[in-house]
Order: sequence, then structure tokens, then C-alpha cells
Amino acid sequence: MSISITEVRHVARLARLELDESEILSLQGELNALIGHFADIQVIESSGIEPKSHAVAMQNVWSEDVPRNSLSRERAMRNAPMSRAGLFLVPAIIED
Repeated sequence: MSISITEVRHVARLARLELDESEILSLQGELNALIGHFADIQVIESSGIEPKSHAVAMQNVWSEDVPRNSLSRERAMRNAPMSRAGLFLVPAIIED
């Protein structure tokens, strides 16, 4: 199976792409190469292979939830450009 120039133009129109003739020819070649790769994959015998949800087996890695000392309020506020009563002041982003 291969993609025709007419099909490339149709898909480009549906995608609202304005392609010139050289881009259409290039895209046709790329799409036909891609279809060729899919055809190669379909030939592979995979009936004995168990499906997987991911290509790489992964597990969540969690660190221990151990309480520890954090920044003091004074140290956290030391570099704040504006603060009041121990709280960060930020510019308003929602107008009335």
C-alpha cells in the first residue's frame, strides 16, 4: 500500500496545511516510508509475546517519609522582596 499525491493533498487540506508541490512530494515519500516500516513490523511473529503496558518495567520510587528540620520562618523570608507579618507579599494578578 502506498499514499497517492491526491491523498496527501486531501490530508493536508483537512489539517489546514498550505503545502507547495515540493513539500507534498516530500511528505508523500515520508509517509510511504512510514507505511513501509509498519509493514515490516506486521511481519514479526508476536503471538507468544505477552503484552506490556510500558516498554520498560517501572515502579514508583518513594523516599521514606521522615520528619526533619525545615527552614525557619526568618530564614525563608530573608530573600523575599516584600513581606508583611511573616508572610510573602505578591502582586495581585486578579483585578476586580
